[in-house]
Formats: sequence, C-alpha cells, structure tokens
Amino acid sequence: MQCFIKRRKETSTYYLYLGLTPTFMENGKFLLAARRFRHPTSTEYIISLDADDLSQGSNAYVGKLSSDFLGTKFTIYDSQPPHNGARLSSNRAGRRVASKQVSPRVPAGSYIVGHVAYKFNLLGSRGPRRMQCLLHSVQFSTMEHKGKVSTCKEVSDSTIDKSISTLNGEGSSKVSESCDIPVGNCAPIILKNKAPRWHEQLQCWCLNFHGRVTVASVKNFQLVAAIDPSQPGAQVDQDAVLLQFGKVGKDMFTMDYRYPLSAFQAFAICLTSFGTKLACE
Repeated sequence: MQCFIKRRKETSTYYLYLGLTPTFMENGKFLLAARRFRHPTSTEYIISLDADDLSQGSNAYVGKLSSDFLGTKFTIYDSQPPHNGARLSSNRAGRRVASKQVSPRVPAGSYIVGHVAYKFNLLGSRGPRRMQCLLHSVQFSTMEHKGKVSTCKEVSDSTIDKSISTLNGEGSSKVSESCDIPVGNCAPIILKNKAPRWHEQLQCWCLNFHGRVTVASVKNFQLVAAIDPSQPGAQVDQDAVLLQFGKVGKDMFTMDYRYPLSAFQAFAICLTSFGTKLACE
C-alpha cells in the first residue's frame, strides 16, 4: 500500500493518507492522525481515526505510541485486544482515560502490540540509524501462507520478555534464537532495518526506494523480517521490504507497507523516526 504522511510542526500533528494518484503530494484518502505530547520523562503520540479529535478520551482513539526519555525505545499500544486472551497493560504509560467503547462486546483499553528500539550508532551522525521492531500480533504463518490468515491465540510472557531483551541489546545476537520463535506458529516477529550501502561517488549511505523517496534524511528506512535462514522451515524472503519510510519534501514523507502489517502498525513505527535521538546520531 502506497501512503504518505503530512507533518505540521506548529501543532505537532501527523496525518496519514492513502495515495490515490501517482502524484502522492496532491490527493489522498485520510486514514489516521497522530499528535505528539511531550512529558518530562517521555513522549506520547495519540493516534486517532478523526483528524480533528486527537484526544485519548475520544471515541475515535485507536491507540498510542510511548517513548522513553532519549526517544530510542518505543511501545505501541492498541485500544482493542489484538487476539483472544490479550491482557490489558498494567504500566502507567499504557493507561487510558474513560471513553466510549467502539463495540460493547469488545473491552476498550491499552494492549501492548509492539516495541521499537534504536541502537547506538558507532559512526555517530555519519552513519544511518539502526532499528529493530517487535510486533506481538503478527505471526510467521501469515507471512508464509499468503492466502490464509490465522488468528493468534496466545503468546507466553517469557517469549515476549526474551524478545524485548533482544531489542534492548541483551542476550544472543541472533534474533530468532534468543526469542525462541517457532516458525509457522503463533509468535511475535522481529523486523530490522535494511542495511544501506556506501556510495563512493555520492559519499553517502544509499537505499533503493524505487523513486518513492527523493530527499536524503537520517529518518529514511526500510524494514525487513529478521529471520535466521538456517532455521528449519524458515521461508520468509529477508530481502522483501515490509515497510519503507522516507522524505520527499519539507514536511512530506512516503510510507509504503505490505502484508501482514496494518496501517496502524506501519504508522506507529514510522512515527518513531521523527525527532532527534541523541544516543543514535
């Protein structure tokens, strides 16, 4: 899906549109909006279905993104349970104020559905950012069997804890081994940024965005599945870009995503790229 994001710095708001024409900067169908709220020790992005109502108590509230003080570790919260048996977040950052429920049969709240982490860059501002993303509500089987989507029932707390530890730089360097993720079963997946190559003539790091990105920026990235190909049954193409984000103007960015990511997941991940990350650049 080819989309674009409009940023309004004066109001700290971001608007996601589905591109309806090849000229992505002209027309588009509104999908989601987000507003940034700065706190003494963290930053939050409230994500809404209503471009004019960006409060957490709104009936249009669909989720939020919360970061740490340095802006290098993010947690994605969904207002609806991503699967049967999902438990509400007990963290203070995940709490939400009372609001109207979208459906009386579905409990509204804050459910953790993903984490994004940026790693320290040894090259400083001269090198690209390094990021990894853990999504709890997407499973490997949906990526292997493209015509069939199965429902994720339950992921153990130990599996998620190991996965988060990997994002934070703890444990084994091999993502698939340290997370104990059984390919083809219900388990979180990890995405990593595709490593750019150094262009000698241009003297910069480059990625092939196939014409969808026109402005060089440290914010630009492409995400691919981080799977160990040596594992039995691993069939995911690690070169297949599942999400790419890049700058095309002063406050214009493209966001292209593909199955099995949703617009909400892709938008939340892209929001993490905004803002300075002192430890990573």
